[in-house]
Amino acid sequence: MKTAQLGFWTGAFGKEYTERRAFTNEQLQEFHLKTWGITCRDLFKEFFGDNKIDNILEVGCSIGNKLNCLQAMGYYELYGIEVQKDAVERSKAHTKGINIIHGSGFDIPYKDGFFDLVFTCGVLIHINPKNIATVMQEISRVSKCYIFGFEYFAEEYTEILYRGHQNALWKTDFAKLYIDTVPGLKLLKEKKYPYLTEDNIDQAYLIEKQS
Repeated sequence: MKTAQLGFWTGAFGKEYTERRAFTNEQLQEFHLKTWGITCRDLFKEFFGDNKIDNILEVGCSIGNKLNCLQAMGYYELYGIEVQKDAVERSKAHTKGINIIHGSGFDIPYKDGFFDLVFTCGVLIHINPKNIATVMQEISRVSKCYIFGFEYFAEEYTEILYRGHQNALWKTDFAKLYIDTVPGLKLLKEKKYPYLTEDNIDQAYLIEKQS
């Protein structure tokens, strides 16, 4: 599927984002702590650290910052999919032993139920609401057990300017949207994290696929 948003992220803007967010693991923890008051490591541990999870896919993984964090936590079967080709190329030097491929959440090239957990962080917010169901269905399809997300939150779908650009960023209750969009999902845990530096809220959620 070709969308205006995919064109946006696969172009110069996407490359600039990759440059801005090229973090070491320690820089990532510091960024999370300053932004939300919790490290990325502690967020993952709180939401799915007690579950049996053997393999994980991140949709929209950029160069693999969060996958590196998971690897440092002891997860080893890690996969990523990313639309920005430059980020995929850079991930080869930024990560080790993590399988990151070029592609999008509209067509994830893995079998049904291949992963114990599939997650996004700040990715669903960049998908046009008219296309979001396709991505959620694909994420659910390749997940065997769990879906995790960390995304901008609002009670209703709301478009906001993204660095001066329109048609590039939306916020909503993505946890509820998953439940309403994809049959057979159950919300296990949800928590909101206000930004410490701006007037926004992120929502973390863990969803389970029901048998």
